[in-house]
Amino acid sequence: MSDVRFESALAAREAPKDLAVDIREITTRGMIDLRGLASDSKFMAAAKEVLGLDLPTAPRSSAAWGEIQALWLSTDQWLILCPRAKTAELLGNLRQAFEGIHSFAVDVSDMRTIIRLEGDDARFVLLKGSSLDLLSSDYEAGAVRRLRFAEIAALLHIVSQKPDVIDLYVFRSYANYAWDWLLANGRSAAAIRPFGRQAPPAV
Repeated sequence: MSDVRFESALAAREAPKDLAVDIREITTRGMIDLRGLASDSKFMAAAKEVLGLDLPTAPRSSAAWGEIQALWLSTDQWLILCPRAKTAELLGNLRQAFEGIHSFAVDVSDMRTIIRLEGDDARFVLLKGSSLDLLSSDYEAGAVRRLRFAEIAALLHIVSQKPDVIDLYVFRSYANYAWDWLLANGRSAAAIRPFGRQAPPAV
């Protein structure tokens, strides 16, 4: 019997050179959907023992320790990120630590596609598909936000700033749609600034 092999939804896609930002897919990341009660000290302690970090409890925040990250999704839900090759081991350790504790942990690595945008214009590109004010102080490094992006459900994670590095999570079935949207709206010729006089288009 052949081994299970991961294949990216965007395996055959490449970003052109005429973009205002760098766009690429992140394929080496594993994802675990973790649920439990933040008010349960046993749950929180067990999570910290395995992950090496305190699960973030502030809305739309994240935490990191080494190769592991935890993104806050709701009051009782986190998305745990780790190297894809270590997902099964980490999941097993979590389930063992949570034995007898009200909790839920499942591997969702193949549920979403992660598209990374890098560059000073990353926020301006994303602004075209969202009503969020991504230029406000609410969206600094570490911020996480579920949103409606280009008419599809998505998750945004501000990885770092200056220059911006932003990860966009979309469901796998929408990966090609999101990729095409970003290519169309991320071209240098389509670049805009939301304030001030705009340069006239070249003719």
